Amino acid sequence: MNFDIPWLMEQDPAIQAMLGLLAMCALAYVARWLVHTLLQQGVGRWVQAMQGRWAQVVLHRTVLRRLSQIVPSLVIQTTVELIPHLPAVAVSIIRNVAVAVTVLHVVRILMALLDAVQEDHERTGVTISAPTRSIKSHIQLGKLALMLIGSLVIIAALIDRSPLILLSGLGAMSAVLLLVFKDTLLSFTAGLQLASNDMLRVGDWIEMPQLGADGDVIDIALHTVKVQNWDKTITTIPTWRLMSESFRNWRGMSEAGGRRIKRTIRLDAAAVRFLEPPDIDRLKHIALIRPYLERKLQEVQGTNTELSQKLGELAKDPANQRRLTNLGTFRAYIDAYLRQHPGIHQNMTLMVRAMEPSAQGVPMEVYCFTSSTAWVVHEGVQSDIFDHLLAILPEFGLRLFQEPTGHDIGDGLRAGLAVSARD
Repeated sequence: MNFDIPWLMEQDPAIQAMLGLLAMCALAYVARWLVHTLLQQGVGRWVQAMQGRWAQVVLHRTVLRRLSQIVPSLVIQTTVELIPHLPAVAVSIIRNVAVAVTVLHVVRILMALLDAVQEDHERTGVTISAPTRSIKSHIQLGKLALMLIGSLVIIAALIDRSPLILLSGLGAMSAVLLLVFKDTLLSFTAGLQLASNDMLRVGDWIEMPQLGADGDVIDIALHTVKVQNWDKTITTIPTWRLMSESFRNWRGMSEAGGRRIKRTIRLDAAAVRFLEPPDIDRLKHIALIRPYLERKLQEVQGTNTELSQKLGELAKDPANQRRLTNLGTFRAYIDAYLRQHPGIHQNMTLMVRAMEPSAQGVPMEVYCFTSSTAWVVHEGVQSDIFDHLLAILPEFGLRLFQEPTGHDIGDGLRAGLAVSARD
């Protein structure tokens, strides 16, 4: 800033240099204020009026604010050499510091831009590749790369050396860097695999019992994945463990539109028997089971007619005849009941089967899917179904198996004592 001002030219060179520094700082401040005002009031209002999504991201208010902060260092870089009587060493130091500050602000601007991209993604919930994938891990990795590159350039600017010289010296430190950033590299690799294979999204319900996780994914970052459990606690899982260990993702259930019911009713084996004609006549009054009984009776009658022709008199023995059982009829009733239930998904697997008898009775398994994947609705439909099935068991002459309790044993002992007393 070599101005031909008489009174200034008459001053001591040190004073001229000091006044030049003050004028340079004042110019840097005024330039920053002007640019800040222009960006915030001019461009900022224009961006708010625009409907373009990417314009609002690139010209985000934080990006504009940090963009104005780069102006003073740029002004200092371009004007420091114009200050009269300023030593060359001081010029070099001030310029190098200004360059380093400029690089710092450039890194902060790019990081603010990444934050704006993430904020837009979280607000709209869409990306080009997939609607609900989290990009937070990629944003964090980008910030980490920016900080590392920015640190190298800043150090190179301060010592007035090429960044390539610093990079060449990092080769000897590669082992140390790999050790320091081991978790970061593992997490980044795991994040890429999770994203490329679409294994995890924000909002997915996952189960990972070994880490105590059972709930919705609320955040996917570079190093951690946060899961909000159903008891509202938060489980933090290292990203790399999702690739090294197994976990269950319930997204397929949600996308399929049906939630599975797989539950058994244990029946008392002693109550299983053949149906007698009075039993069949009584069960025909149940509308759901009537078509089944009519069809089965025709099949049974046809089979018994064939047996009578083959066996003659032996065909009159009930042991040689085909007959209906209360267990099979109850199984057919459950199937008919489920197929007309409004809460059951009729286009997915629906099955009722009698499983292997055990010491705990005869298990009758119900396998079907509810038409709603909502937990509360699913549990309500499931409870209503089994409430009805348990209540209607006596109509088929069946009993629910239940291991004896202390109360049952006490009643038995008192009954035995009462009989002994009468005798």
